[in-house]
Amino acid sequence: MPIWVDADACPAEIKDLLFRMSQRRNIPVCLVANRQMYTPPSSQVTFVYVPKEPDAADHYIVQHVAPNDIVITADIPLAAAAVDKKAQVISPRGEVFTADNVHERLAVRNLMQDLRSSGLVQGGPAPFKAQDRQKFADALDRAITKGERTTK
Repeated sequence: MPIWVDADACPAEIKDLLFRMSQRRNIPVCLVANRQMYTPPSSQVTFVYVPKEPDAADHYIVQHVAPNDIVITADIPLAAAAVDKKAQVISPRGEVFTADNVHERLAVRNLMQDLRSSGLVQGGPAPFKAQDRQKFADALDRAITKGERTTK
């Protein structure tokens, strides 16, 4: 049950939490990004560099993810594709994407993208907070526990 991380937009404190958790619980973490980034010296943490093309990291993750793997992403289209492949998907803010909610979230994302491009809506997500980190840690712990139960 590896953890796949859409690492380009993932907050550093979430990556640090994942690095510590991977060592403590002996779970592989794979960062996928189109730019180099720090990874600790660990046999549990790997990095995959993808070309600087639109959605290259997303495509890589979707090609390699398996049922029950965990995917960390804020990218709703990637979340939908991973959920369709039966992966567990969590945003860096701790939102859990499921078959029941991801397609609705994708429709809202597409609507908001249209409203932003027409100038009717401005701005983006709120700044990352300690509460987001805690919500993420809790969701990750639940996903790992579920994954461990499923693989036994």
